[in-house]
Amino acid sequence: MMTKEEHIEYWLKTAKEDWETAQFLFQSKRYVYSLFFTHLTLEKTLKALWVRDNDGSIPPKTHNLVKLIQATNASLTDEQIGFLLQFNDFQLEGRYPDYKFEIHRRCDHDYSLTLLN
Repeated sequence: MMTKEEHIEYWLKTAKEDWETAQFLFQSKRYVYSLFFTHLTLEKTLKALWVRDNDGSIPPKTHNLVKLIQATNASLTDEQIGFLLQFNDFQLEGRYPDYKFEIHRRCDHDYSLTLLN
């Protein structure tokens, strides 16, 4: 059985791997997929925070970044919450292909670069 610290380490390690993938995809001009993997990076980082701040070691099975951060001791500004809300859009890309057309129109190089930075 994994310890709480091992669970946190797992989430952070896989978040780092996803961030590297997001950067590679951006360089390959696969902007929507880059933002999808950036969402995964944020989600896994927030799940590490959830494990840190809660009694259990298994975070909720949600992709909603705001819901995750609200279940931690972190305190964010309205601007930071808005950023997470904006990134919630990108978890849909990998799960609902019919969402693809709208999001592909929005995610050009400049828009994606702004979010990644």
